[in-house]
Amino acid sequence: MSPSFFHDDDNRFRNADERDACAQAEAMLEQARAMMREAENALETWKTGKEMNRLRCERRGIAPTDAEIRWSASTPAKNAITNNNFYVSLASMYFEAAAANYSRALYLRSRGTARI
Repeated sequence: MSPSFFHDDDNRFRNADERDACAQAEAMLEQARAMMREAENALETWKTGKEMNRLRCERRGIAPTDAEIRWSASTPAKNAITNNNFYVSLASMYFEAAAANYSRALYLRSRGTARI
């Protein structure tokens, strides 16, 4: 579990709404990290496939430029790039939602101490 945004454990939460907002933010942050790991895996798949294709084409006497064109037109390359884009988009969405929930938790915390 990652460290909490609210580091003061003695006075961590002042009410249930603040606790819920922080918990939702931390859950979304974990989900965003998981999506980024998936995006990194997809990118690594693409890089590995590209290198393997380059070596295969080199053995056959195919020029590096042609090998790259062949790789980028292949289904595995397209799938890897599509997966990478998809998971990066999801991670971005979850990071933004986590930020919104952290902001909400901070707002709820400051609202409790504001003097009117």
